Amino acid sequence: MTKSWPSRRSESAVRKGDLRQRLILDVAEDLLATRGYAETTVADIAEAAGITRPALYFYFASKQEVLIALVARTVQALQEKSGAALTATAPVGDIIATALERTVQLWREHGPVMRAATDLGSAIPEINEMWTETADVFAGAITETLIRSGVQAGDGPAEATALGRAVCWMIERSFYQASRISPEDLDNAKQTCEAVWLQLANKRG
Repeated sequence: MTKSWPSRRSESAVRKGDLRQRLILDVAEDLLATRGYAETTVADIAEAAGITRPALYFYFASKQEVLIALVARTVQALQEKSGAALTATAPVGDIIATALERTVQLWREHGPVMRAATDLGSAIPEINEMWTETADVFAGAITETLIRSGVQAGDGPAEATALGRAVCWMIERSFYQASRISPEDLDNAKQTCEAVWLQLANKRG
């Protein structure tokens, strides 16, 4: 967890601290992309941010806490950008296309963080909780699109809730694998996931 600013600090100092914290996260994300989590050290992050290790520890107690903050930032963007599309009132096909396009864009921009969330979630409870809760939100929204299309509501194997979960985790795993290869593979994965999602909606609707 990041440390709170003491109340006596000025507003400009708080803003400066926020900017420095953002810089630390930005350079940590760059290092995650080039070196990976295991090979990145606190010293590496501090050097890339242009600060000392003690200064970095003022914001984050460990490399793990930096990663947790990175995942939190990415999850927030995922919910805001992709999740908003799933709550729209547009035709289901448009909702699906928009949600997947926004999600794949985030995988292009933050793939290393999202892969780390998947890889390390089982070892870091805070990350597992964030990632699972986000997936639950998306699965619920996907379920609603299927119900709107006429899929039977319920949690049976062929009903909307179970299908929504399956589609959600299909998307996550497909984008995870594709993001390791190339942007073109991400585009292909998006098209495949869109086709599967649409076929479920159209066939059962």
